[in-house]
Amino acid sequence: MKQGDLVVRQSYGGDVLFRIEAMQSDYVILKGLDYRLLADAPRHDLTSIHDPEAGKAAYMTMRHKVSQSLRQMSATLEQSTIASISEGYRDLNRDIADSMYFEWPGKVLHLDGDPNYLKKSMQLYEATKVPAEGYYVSESKMADALLRLLPSTQPDIVVITGHDGVLKNRQGIELASLSSYKNSQHFVNAVRVAREYDRNRDSLVVVAGACQSHYEALLHSGANFASSPGRILIHALDPVYVAIKASYTPMKDIIDLPELVSGTISGVDGVGGIETYGCYRVGYPQPKPYV
Repeated sequence: MKQGDLVVRQSYGGDVLFRIEAMQSDYVILKGLDYRLLADAPRHDLTSIHDPEAGKAAYMTMRHKVSQSLRQMSATLEQSTIASISEGYRDLNRDIADSMYFEWPGKVLHLDGDPNYLKKSMQLYEATKVPAEGYYVSESKMADALLRLLPSTQPDIVVITGHDGVLKNRQGIELASLSSYKNSQHFVNAVRVAREYDRNRDSLVVVAGACQSHYEALLHSGANFASSPGRILIHALDPVYVAIKASYTPMKDIIDLPELVSGTISGVDGVGGIETYGCYRVGYPQPKPYV
């Protein structure tokens, strides 16, 4: 067993697939392969997985849910492009409208505490044609990074995510304290920097959090959308889904919260937020292809 190996925890029934991040004397530091969870476990509790696609019913069920969610995302985005322009535009001849108008989805600045998740996230932004800049930044340095990146990138949407988790043996009233979480305080610090840059929650949409993050603290610090209301594991792509939804929701419309949450992989206990206008705009006329 070595750094980079895929493992599951026997004491949890092998419900989450992890990659070994670091080896210590008796404990191993783990990062979820599909969930934004940071954890540790004793070596004797770990089982190596050489073929993650075989033999893990819970893992395969999650994979199926991921596929369903991504298909739903694609269908949603197909309905929110030029075909969803206001009624006044639809009265025009369709051929003319299609050739004269152009789309302007909201731009995303994505900070991720995991380079593998960042790569997957950027691939999804590219596939859905969302303009995005992504940076791998450790959670503890995200606030400082935003001080530099926000003025230079000027995004419409900021995603602040990575790994998190509730510390062992914390429960009940302890969950109200940021000290009970591995990285929630760092996310809160980053959200505050974003809000100092732009206090308007509709001109700068902030998506923050990871697995089991302090949902209420993130919202109170200025996030529009956050994890996790139920302190559960969230899928690596849930923050990306929320950002894409904000990017493609027309700026005159408020993002449908129940629809947004139901479209995530983690559901109502994983992600939530407050009423927020979308960032999608339509331009006229189409820019000419000057060479």
